[in-house]
Amino acid sequence: MRVLSGIQPTGNLHLGNYLGAIRNWVRMQDEMDSASQCFFFLADMHSITVHETREQRIRNVRDMAAALVAAGIDPDRSVLFNQARVPAHAELAWLLNGTARIGWLNRMTQFKDKAGKDREGASVGLFVYPVLQAADILAYNATHVPVGEDQKQHLELARDIAAKFNADFGVDLFTLPAPIIPKESARIMSLRDGTAKMSKSDPSDMSRINLTDDDDLIMQKVKKAKTDPEPLPEMAEGLAGRPEANNLVGIYAVLAGCSPDAVCAEFAGKGFGAFKPALGDLLTAALRPIRERFVALRTDDAALDAILEKGAARAAAAAEPTLRAAYDAMGLMR
Repeated sequence: MRVLSGIQPTGNLHLGNYLGAIRNWVRMQDEMDSASQCFFFLADMHSITVHETREQRIRNVRDMAAALVAAGIDPDRSVLFNQARVPAHAELAWLLNGTARIGWLNRMTQFKDKAGKDREGASVGLFVYPVLQAADILAYNATHVPVGEDQKQHLELARDIAAKFNADFGVDLFTLPAPIIPKESARIMSLRDGTAKMSKSDPSDMSRINLTDDDDLIMQKVKKAKTDPEPLPEMAEGLAGRPEANNLVGIYAVLAGCSPDAVCAEFAGKGFGAFKPALGDLLTAALRPIRERFVALRTDDAALDAILEKGAARAAAAAEPTLRAAYDAMGLMR
């Protein structure tokens, strides 16, 4: 089994990243047997679809590496690297551009959402972004990819590209990757709007809990989180139509390792004046050790670069046979 997943290096992790993906990455890493391998990469080449200064992009990559290690990714047990250090990603993406079809890319809902009404003004990179994602996966012949709802379509595209390449060139080169749906897939919403995902792009810092927030700020954000005047119900089904309440109960349940029904049973009939401090205490206890390790790690650029370089060397060695075979199948002499 070979698992691959990537994350955009857009600055520090927030609670949505951590509970939605990173905890599952750590769990997968810890559950892997000796014959399996996890590849986790920072998708800095994907980040060029958004303009950033050179210095900011470098800082973002190092900070995200520090955050992942602080959250539990072990660079000795898993392969942790940034995409740009492994040229196979860009090379294979170009080869796969000859296999991918414009019609397939036109159906990608994420491009439609991000390009909006200014489709003609959107970056070419944003349009072909899913082909690079396919290369990210296929370069390592990953057998499994952890996915959320917003990435299922891109994984299906990677499978289509792999199948067409294999058929077009009469080879059995690329593995068709299967999705991993995490056992506990937490969808963390904004603290200001229970219908929108928690996001770093939200202009309000009060909408999210950053892994760098101190205990006092976490408690302040929780206490000011949008809720409603109704008390908590006895069962989670009573949260229907109450998105903000449902979000806070969901966060508590994931951190406490219990069901939303159990949380509701514990706080049934109580208002958010009683629930929010308990949630704040749970959050500060869970995030404090991660924050402390992150703060210590992010000041040592040399150590972070060494981790990424070590991971990139392992990743490049794993990707090289597949890349070489793809060139050969196409009759491209290197």
